[in-house]
Amino acid sequence: MAFDKIIENHKLEKIKTIGDSYMCAGGIPVPDEEHTINIIKASLDIQEQMRSKNEQRRAAGQSPWELRIGIHTGPVVAGVVGKNKYAYDIWGSTVNIASRMESNGEPGKVNISSATYDLIKGRYNCIYRGKIFAKNVGEVDMYFVEQEISAIIAHGDAGKPVQDLFIIK
Repeated sequence: MAFDKIIENHKLEKIKTIGDSYMCAGGIPVPDEEHTINIIKASLDIQEQMRSKNEQRRAAGQSPWELRIGIHTGPVVAGVVGKNKYAYDIWGSTVNIASRMESNGEPGKVNISSATYDLIKGRYNCIYRGKIFAKNVGEVDMYFVEQEISAIIAHGDAGKPVQDLFIIK
C-alpha cells in the first residue's frame, strides 16, 4: 500500500485504519526530534500520491478520491490493548483534536492545529483559516499547510525575506 510506504519512509508509526480513515503518529514508540516535520512531509507526500492517482482515475473516466488530512501535536497515551487479539493504539486529547482537524479540513488540503503550526512555521508556508470548537478543549486555531519554504525559494522567490513568504489571512 502506498500510504504505508510513505509512513515508513518518514519514520512514522501506522496505528490503524478505521473504515476510510488512516491513523499514524510520529515520535512513538521511539522518540524522534523531527517527528513533526516528518509527519508534515508524509502528509504532503500522501496528498501528492492522491493527486497522481486521481489524474489516472480521471483519465479512465472514474471519479477522483477525495482525501482530507488533519494533524495535531501533543502528548498521547500509547499501549497494547486486547486479551486474545492484541493491538497497539493511542488515546487522549491530541488524538481527538487531530480528528477534529481532519473533519474540519478540505479535500486535497493538510489542516493543522496551532500547536503544530508553532513547530513548523519557520519551515512551511501556511494559511490561517480560523477557529474550530474541539470538545473538551475549546476553540483551536487551524492552518492549511501549503509547501516547504525552501521549495518556494528554489522556485524563484529567493529575493524575498523569509518572513514575507508567510501568508496570513
